[in-house]
Amino acid sequence: MKKVLRNFRELFNRHQRTLKIASLALLLFIPIELFVFSTKSASEDELYWKSFLAHNQISSVPIPRGLNFAGEKVPIYDFTVIESMERELLVNTYFHSQSLLMHKRANRWLPTISRVLKKYGVPDDFKYIALIESNLSNVVSPKGATGFWQILESTAKEYGLEINDEVDERYHVEKATEAASKYILNAYKTLGSWTLAAASYNIGIDGLKKQLEKQKSTSYYDLSLNDETARYVFRILAVKEIITNPKNYGFILRKKDLYPAINTKKIHIDSSITDFGDFAQKNNISYKILKYFNPWLKRPILTNKNKKTYFIDIPEAGFNDTYAAFLTTTDSTSDYSHPTPILDSLKAK
Repeated sequence: MKKVLRNFRELFNRHQRTLKIASLALLLFIPIELFVFSTKSASEDELYWKSFLAHNQISSVPIPRGLNFAGEKVPIYDFTVIESMERELLVNTYFHSQSLLMHKRANRWLPTISRVLKKYGVPDDFKYIALIESNLSNVVSPKGATGFWQILESTAKEYGLEINDEVDERYHVEKATEAASKYILNAYKTLGSWTLAAASYNIGIDGLKKQLEKQKSTSYYDLSLNDETARYVFRILAVKEIITNPKNYGFILRKKDLYPAINTKKIHIDSSITDFGDFAQKNNISYKILKYFNPWLKRPILTNKNKKTYFIDIPEAGFNDTYAAFLTTTDSTSDYSHPTPILDSLKAK
């Protein structure tokens, strides 16, 4: 045993210098590696940051001059008006998913809404109320306001819409627009201004009259109102501006990116329908498609005891083929180039 220990000690002494050199090399190697790693990491972070800046350009929005609602001028010289307008433009410009859906749905539904408004003599700018109320979706608010126009049951019945266990015409785009048109005309007659009529769609005619009298004012833009009503007309104006001039706000959309209108025919009904599933099949569509074009039909049956006349919308034959053809069209007139000043400046460096 003593001999083994003596041999090990001699071997250690013989290679002691070599071990010292190796240890020193290791001590020098570790900080060098750490420095290289740190430098490499910093380089990656810098490249990542530059890429982030190049692809995430967040800017303020242009505030157009000469704004008007239904031909009535917006006092853009008022700083409170400018800042209120800017707020709604920013919200609707940078709420990307909802704003994109707004553009897509508007292409399908606004022509129908415009046609009904024109029939009643209501300015076309009122179509944007349906956009800000529901984003052209058949939603129901916590207070029970329903459909594109978010109409309460009491208001719906006051303006001639049918609501019962089987039918709810607040979901009928044309009839709901007719009811909204009647309300707007009544508001205009009472308040004497299209802008005030639009604001009353949020707060009610009597509610707005009370504020006008209380504050000794005749203009919406001079009123101190609750936050929702104070923003209401500016939301309409912002949506109007973004829909009318999408490229000014960064929305580069091809025609085929928008939802096309789908032609339908109207089937006259003046009796009961015992099964809308069978009715759909007889008209070569699914029950789902029947419900899409007629969401006002609440149940799969229609008893129609009073033999009332209804018109059910059915898409024309080949509508899916027409839609598919629409998606393959090219839009050669559009310019999809994006200015990228930050990226250009990085390249220059």
